[in-house]
Amino acid sequence: MERMYGIAAITSVCILVILIGVLKKNAEVLLNFAARTVVCFLCSHFLNSFFLARGLDVAVGINLISFLTYGTLGISGMAALYGILFLQLL
Repeated sequence: MERMYGIAAITSVCILVILIGVLKKNAEVLLNFAARTVVCFLCSHFLNSFFLARGLDVAVGINLISFLTYGTLGISGMAALYGILFLQLL
């Protein structure tokens, strides 16, 4: 009976080590996604204020599409969203 507990303990420790390794790798990806999203939303807020002060009707909204674009593409995604809005002004 003690042998079964020993095998179960070793197996659970091995699984725990593997899970920590997997979560550590995914945590880095999620942290990068979150950092890009936060930075782009802050820049977007200031750019929206800047353009409104200049009289331009260009404002990127806060929604799921902008959230996913900012998170995956970062600053280039923000530039793409503003580029689309500027093209609509023409």
